Amino acid sequence: MSLEERMEKLAEGIARREAAHAEELERARAKADLLRAKVAAAISHFNRVVGERVPHLRVDVTPPRIDDKHLHSFEFDLERGRHRAIVIVKSKGEVTLVGPFRTGKNEGPCRSFPFGADAELEDALGDFLERFLEEAAAP
Repeated sequence: MSLEERMEKLAEGIARREAAHAEELERARAKADLLRAKVAAAISHFNRVVGERVPHLRVDVTPPRIDDKHLHSFEFDLERGRHRAIVIVKSKGEVTLVGPFRTGKNEGPCRSFPFGADAELEDALGDFLERFLEEAAAP
């Protein structure tokens, strides 16, 4: 069997296996898009206010992408300099807020919420953003 044939056979097997996760992954993607829009709107308000006085405190929110560690999850980041926070949306129906932390340091702390816990997630998201913005703005 040629190298190309071997890779085709492997790809077909992986594609069949991963197709079983398509519905859960789409649900996670939709949740990630929703949370990213909510976070981006909040950060836009923050950036507008601080941008007038201290533009170096601008925070960026990345687009959702497949999670760096978990194949069946999506993540997006909040970034200001070396300061990071990550929102991970897992296909098993869970959202995890990671950080804030500095790149090159250990990630954490983490808090996880099931998809149906919208009120608790909303409160925790506010606390999460406040902690990140305070740390990202600290000299």
